Amino acid sequence: MNDGRKDERGAQFPEPCFWETGLVVLVLLVGVAAWQAVPAAADHRGHDEPEDVHQETVGPGVSVPGTVFRVFRAKPSGSADPGGPDPLTIEEAFRTVVDALTLMSQHRTDFPRFDEAMKKEALQAVIVEPKVVNRDGKEFQLLVARTKERGKVKLLVSAVGLKERELIDRPERLAPLLDREFQWVVSKADTAPKPQARVTERDLRHAPILADQDVSALSAEARARTLQQLFGTYLHTLDELKSLDGQPYYEIGSSVLIPPARPDSTTNLYDIRVRQALERIVREPVFLEQMPNAVRSLLNGKIWNVAFVKIDGRDWATRTRVLPDDRSILVGERERRIQPAQILVNAYRKATPDDPFYSRTNDLPMGALPPEQLAFVIALEIQHNIVEKSMSGHVAQDALTAPK
Repeated sequence: MNDGRKDERGAQFPEPCFWETGLVVLVLLVGVAAWQAVPAAADHRGHDEPEDVHQETVGPGVSVPGTVFRVFRAKPSGSADPGGPDPLTIEEAFRTVVDALTLMSQHRTDFPRFDEAMKKEALQAVIVEPKVVNRDGKEFQLLVARTKERGKVKLLVSAVGLKERELIDRPERLAPLLDREFQWVVSKADTAPKPQARVTERDLRHAPILADQDVSALSAEARARTLQQLFGTYLHTLDELKSLDGQPYYEIGSSVLIPPARPDSTTNLYDIRVRQALERIVREPVFLEQMPNAVRSLLNGKIWNVAFVKIDGRDWATRTRVLPDDRSILVGERERRIQPAQILVNAYRKATPDDPFYSRTNDLPMGALPPEQLAFVIALEIQHNIVEKSMSGHVAQDALTAPK
């Protein structure tokens, strides 16, 4: 929604003004195994890694008072990396991580995601590496990786990342960022059975997706007509895991939850709000002028699901998710190959101060926003994150964060 997201939002540090996107989002607008109907267990490429692909550790590590895990230094690779940090930077980063985790352990009530991970004993180790690079060669500041031990993960921290964000010797600034990353620690370590997505059909062959240059050339009315055609063939606006069925809803502008009249009342209500918001995005000139990527992405097939959802434990506002490369699809008469993404709006969460749309939400839950505000939330999330998270192959593992 934010799973950032920021959700999602995921492994990279946001600006140090709040917690990792979270994503966040919700919206955000993630990166998580298959809110989509096609993959029920997608790879979490970009944020998650296979077992034991990273460097070995050296020494006994350092324990953090009040916890069961230890902090380690990664074993040097043996070959000098021209872009890597010097030994002093690595040592300073290591000390900063230990100090930040000690601060979090001493004030666990201030760091709820860290506290949850500690209660579940989900973290096996924290490893400070010169650089953290995933299997696709993409560099991250933070990365959560599974281990061979069921229900345990390790948290990898980049010394270069800490230096670039000016977090060396600033444990008080690092702590909230680490806390946000601990939501991934919890979700990756979760081995409970996950709900399966409903099978939803799409008419991929006849989906009227547009080339980017054609989107700008169309009138507002023509873009709106294309969107309506996409609703019937390609673009879905319902949560395929039915997480809102039977849940309460918000009236626009109110933070008071209202029980649904029927099991599907909330689902249908938010379906309408999402469609109204999307029509504003493709129709109103301000979006094409200021957020053109949002308009193009809705009409060129990059996004195939925009929906309100209920995802407990996610404090990001929106989050984008995308199918892995080996599950890309062919869309339209010209059979354009696409890795489709989702925009998931976490109905019961509020935006956080570093979300680009924060000032437009008036501190309301996502589910209480009127369509005109919701349109900006969705558009800004797409504009800021859809290319980075989708085209780089960032895939959040939806099955691990699916609603319980």
